[in-house]
Amino acid sequence: MPDVSLAALAAQVFTGLVLGMIFVLLAIGLSLIFGLMTVVNFSHGALYMLGAYVGFTLLRLTGSFAAALVLAPLLVGTLGLLIERFLIRRLYGRGPDDPLLLTFGLSLVVVETARLIWGKIGLTLDPPRALALGLDVGRIWFLVFGIGAGLAGLAGILAGPMRGAYAEMGVTIIIESFVVVVVGGMGSLLGAVVSGLVIGQIVSLTTFFAPKLAEIVVFITMAIVLLVRPSGLFGEAGLAE
Repeated sequence: MPDVSLAALAAQVFTGLVLGMIFVLLAIGLSLIFGLMTVVNFSHGALYMLGAYVGFTLLRLTGSFAAALVLAPLLVGTLGLLIERFLIRRLYGRGPDDPLLLTFGLSLVVVETARLIWGKIGLTLDPPRALALGLDVGRIWFLVFGIGAGLAGLAGILAGPMRGAYAEMGVTIIIESFVVVVVGGMGSLLGAVVSGLVIGQIVSLTTFFAPKLAEIVVFITMAIVLLVRPSGLFGEAGLAE
């Protein structure tokens, strides 16, 4: 183990906490949508990316990170409402593969649209100064998808100051977020929170001590958890069937 100062280790632990909370926001959105609608939303990473870009644009227009932090998730969430109303809703009652293929294709469209609007070169978001941050089922699903999309947008703008904004930023994070959901348990909000925080620390500390393992550590973690508990830490057996 390299000679590491306590301050450097504490900074890395805090970075892991921030990354973990981003995972939590993404995983909660995925879990809400899957748990209530049984829809695997593969466009979640693209919505996360969109949150960062929209946040960047709003920050430039308003000069206020707080305003961007409120408006970006609302705008991305509104887009999520439109996606559910005009695209996802048509596929209810079909197998799970149809929504997955639709949202995967939608993610490609969103990524290419972002490239056309904001260009292929990544953008950086300046962090805020010195601050730390009995119903109609159809309507419920409509709102849940919008809330999930809004959480993805919130995660995107929060990740912007740390990771920047670039068109491909959602590709890796969506895979890691699905791992978080699987480890926590499909459809479990508590599992999403616990798993997101734990995996965020694991990724951050692995990046610090053994960078070459950082890309595979989430999958190793998932394999270990599923060997011990196939339904995840807080999941219910048979939910995905």
